[in-house]
Amino acid sequence: MRSKKDNIAEYILYLWQMEDYLRAFPEQAEATQELHDLNEMMHREGITESGHLQLANNALDELEDLHRELLNEDALYRAAIMRLQPPLNLLKAKTDRPTMSDIEACLLLLYQIMLLRLQKREITPETASVQQQATQLLQFLSKTYYDNQTAV
Repeated sequence: MRSKKDNIAEYILYLWQMEDYLRAFPEQAEATQELHDLNEMMHREGITESGHLQLANNALDELEDLHRELLNEDALYRAAIMRLQPPLNLLKAKTDRPTMSDIEACLLLLYQIMLLRLQKREITPETASVQQQATQLLQFLSKTYYDNQTAV
């Protein structure tokens, strides 16, 4: 499994992907120990149809905490999230959870783009630009998270 410490954003996206994989192909749950364990967690947590593992939710909460810290401490970070605000608000408005956090919206954006690419669907230049901004923001957050974890 991906390491949360090494890249927390990638870890969350990986968990989301595995959840969807196990929902689509439940017979694969026994293919590896990791899939078996994730499938067991999904059943225990009652998220076999929808929702996210508590592991993913906890990691998202940690990323959110760091995001709030950086908003208060880092003017460049604040400017980066402000540039992303209009497209994130549009994305949120198209979901069933328009009040989701900006960080969750960034992750959702990247996840949906990944799904579009798997379906070989076109990504507009505007979407690709927003993807690049969201990726850079999440990379910065993940690196800062890593730095904070290794400093402890």
